[in-house]
Order: sequence, then C-alpha cells, then structure tokens
Amino acid sequence: MALTMLEKRAARAEKTAWPQWLADEFKREAENHNGCVGSHLLSETEDLRVWMIRLKPGERIGFHRHVLNYFWTAVVPGHGRQHLMDGSTVEYTYFAGETRHETYGPGEFKVHDLENLGDSDMIFMTVESIKGSANKPLPIPDTVRLEAA
Repeated sequence: MALTMLEKRAARAEKTAWPQWLADEFKREAENHNGCVGSHLLSETEDLRVWMIRLKPGERIGFHRHVLNYFWTAVVPGHGRQHLMDGSTVEYTYFAGETRHETYGPGEFKVHDLENLGDSDMIFMTVESIKGSANKPLPIPDTVRLEAA
C-alpha cells in the first residue's frame, strides 16, 4: 500500500506567524514558482525526474512547488521542520527507507520548505513522474542538474 503524507503523524504542529523573511520568501515563490524539489537533479527523462536532497544539520532547502505526481524515500533517519502553504509549521521524524507517495490533479500543487533539525545529514531521494501527471513540469535551471564526470 502506498502511503501519503496524510497518514504521517507530525511530531509537532503549530500555526503561528512566520518570521518576516520566511513570509517574504514564500511570497517570492508564489510569484516565481520554484520547481526544484531537491538539491540536485540526478537524472531526467521524458518520463521521470530523479532528485536528491542532502541537508547538513541546520541546513534548509527553501520553498519549492510540487505539481507532478511523485514519491520520496528517506535514505537515512532524520528529523525535520516544514513550513506548509496553509501557514502551519510541522516537524516530522523520518526512518531510513520511509517512502511516501503524492498525486496532484489538474492545477493542484503543494508548496513547502524543509529544514534539518537533526545532528547528522538528512538525505532524501525524490522521483517525479512527468508521464501520467495531470500537470506539466515546472522549468528548472541547469545549475541543479548533476554534471557528468
């Protein structure tokens, strides 16, 4: 059975005002959609995009927008904080191998960030499905594509 984030219990959740710098970053993403759902794009075909997120302790990946069906897998255990597009802030604990699947209908999306609250690197693999998704992929800059050795 494919689990989604709807089944995942937050270690902590609250809805309080965000610091101004964070609210400003969220507003900038709404004006200029960020399709970089990972730190590095490892592979891309006409059907899929394979991403990696690697965050050192205290490091954060900024707001980004999911529009394609995708799944993520936690490569190592970790603990992180997300600011979600409904204004809430949640913290989750992840176990190695944990995998969640998300799907979006036409025009649907999710915007969030991710900060590593743990004391070791947090690593996720994310696979976006271009083929079979209801939405077109967002453009991404060449700077996130992994260069061939």
